[in-house]
Amino acid sequence: MKKYIITLDQGTTSSRAILFDHEQNIVGSVHRELPQIYPHEGWVEQDPTDIWSSQYGCMMEVIAKTGVSVSEIAAIGITNQRETTIVWNRETGRPVTNAIVWQCRRTAPIIDSMAEYHDMIREKTGLIPDAYFSASKIKWILDNVEGAREQAEEGKLIFGTVDSWLIWKMTGVHATDATNASRTMLYNINDCSWDRELLDLFCVPESMLPEVLSSSEIYGYATVGGAKIPVAGVAGDQQAALFGQCCFSDGDAKNTYGTGCFLLMNTGNARRRSENGLLTSIAATCAGEKTQYILEGSVFSGGSVIQWLRDEMRFFTESRDAEYYASKVPDSGGVYLVPAFTGLGAPYWDMYARASITGMTRGTKREHIIRAAEESIAYQSADVAAAMVKDAGAPLHSFKVDGGATRDDFLMQFQADILGQTVLRPKVRETTALGAAYLAGLAVGFWRDREELAAMWQVESRFTPAIDDAKREEMLAGWHKAVAMTTYQA
Repeated sequence: MKKYIITLDQGTTSSRAILFDHEQNIVGSVHRELPQIYPHEGWVEQDPTDIWSSQYGCMMEVIAKTGVSVSEIAAIGITNQRETTIVWNRETGRPVTNAIVWQCRRTAPIIDSMAEYHDMIREKTGLIPDAYFSASKIKWILDNVEGAREQAEEGKLIFGTVDSWLIWKMTGVHATDATNASRTMLYNINDCSWDRELLDLFCVPESMLPEVLSSSEIYGYATVGGAKIPVAGVAGDQQAALFGQCCFSDGDAKNTYGTGCFLLMNTGNARRRSENGLLTSIAATCAGEKTQYILEGSVFSGGSVIQWLRDEMRFFTESRDAEYYASKVPDSGGVYLVPAFTGLGAPYWDMYARASITGMTRGTKREHIIRAAEESIAYQSADVAAAMVKDAGAPLHSFKVDGGATRDDFLMQFQADILGQTVLRPKVRETTALGAAYLAGLAVGFWRDREELAAMWQVESRFTPAIDDAKREEMLAGWHKAVAMTTYQA
C-alpha cells in the first residue's frame, strides 16, 4: 500500500515540499526562499525558472532527506500563490518575460480604463475589477513584450497561473483547476467556463488558456526518480487552506496569515453576491461533485508588514521577534500602522492607497510601531470578517486560523480581542499544504471521503476575547480613522 502524499506548496516568498503520511503527520518538509524582483515602484516580478527550480529542488530534497521510496508516494498535490501570471512558448517552454506577481500594481490603469465594464466583470466573475487578478496582467504582457501579441495570435504562447506552470513542467499537460481559473477575471463562475466577452475585452486569445479541471482528479503523471507519480490535487492556496481546515459546510470559515491575509467562508452550492466589498470565487471541489462557492476577503499586506520592519526598517533580525517587542508595551500608544504598501484590499479596494503611520508622539518608541504593525494584521482581518457577516446575514460558525503568523500568540490573542470571537488554531498548521494533500489523496483513494478527513481535524489552542465591547469599539474607531487618512489623494 502507498504510504505518503507529497504536496508542492508554491508561495509568494518561498517554495516548499511537504510529505504527509495517512494520519496527516508531517514526515518531512523542505523550503527555499524565492527571490522577488522590483523593477519599478509598485511592480513585483519573479523569474519563472526560479519558481520551477526551487519547487522541484524542494521535492527532490524532501524525498532524499526522509529516505522515502518514490514507489511509496501515492500522489502529488499542488497549491500555489494565485493570480501570479506566466506566459510561455508552447514549443520551447521558455517564458516570454518574468512572472507578474499578484501584488503588482502596474496594470491599474488598464482596469481604470474599463470602468464602463466593471459591473459586467463583477457579475460574470464574482471579482471586483482590480490589477490584483490575472486578466490585465496577460494583456500587459501581450501589449508590452516585443512580438508577444503576434506569437499569441499564432497559437504559440500559452498562459498559466503558477499551478499550470508546475503541472506543465512536470507532466506536459496544460491545465488548471477551477479555483485558480476563478481568480483570473476571465472565467465565468456562473456557467463555469472561460468567457468569450471577457477574453475579447482583455484581448486574450482563447488558444492561450489551460483546460479547467476539478481540484481532485488525476491531471497527468510526473516522472520522479524513475517512477511515475500522479499529479492528482490542485487548488489555489486559499481554497486549499479552506479544504485543509475541513470547512466543508455552508458558514464554515478560516483565515490564513501569510504574505497577505485571506478570510474565506464556504457558502455551499449557492453563489453569494457580496454587497460589502468581498469576492465570490469557487471552492475546491472534487470530480463529480456539484460546484461549491466561497466568499473571500483579501488583505494585501499581512505578514509582509513584519518582513518590512525586519528587512527595510531593521527593527529586528528575525520575524518571530516581533511578538516579543509587541508585548514589551501595554498598547500601541495611539499609533496605527496601515500597511497599504500595494493598495488596500477588501473591503476597501483602493488600488492607489499607500501605507501610513499615524498617531506618533515624541514618546513613540520602536516597540509601539512594531505593536501597531502586529495589530494592523488583526484589524484588517476584522474588517473583512465584519463585511462577511453582513453579506452572510449571520455570524461566522467558526474562526479557524492557519499560516506562518499563527505561531504568534500575541497576534492570535489580539485577533480574538478585536473580533470578539474565539479563534481556533489547529494542531496541524500547514493547512494549505494539507488541503492539497487531501485533494490528491481523495483522487487516488488514499483517503476514503470528507468524513474521514473531518474526523482527523484537531484544535491545538483556543484564544478567547479578553477586552470588553467598549474598548473594542474605541480601538476599531481609531483604526478606521487611520484607514480614512491613508486613501490616496490625487
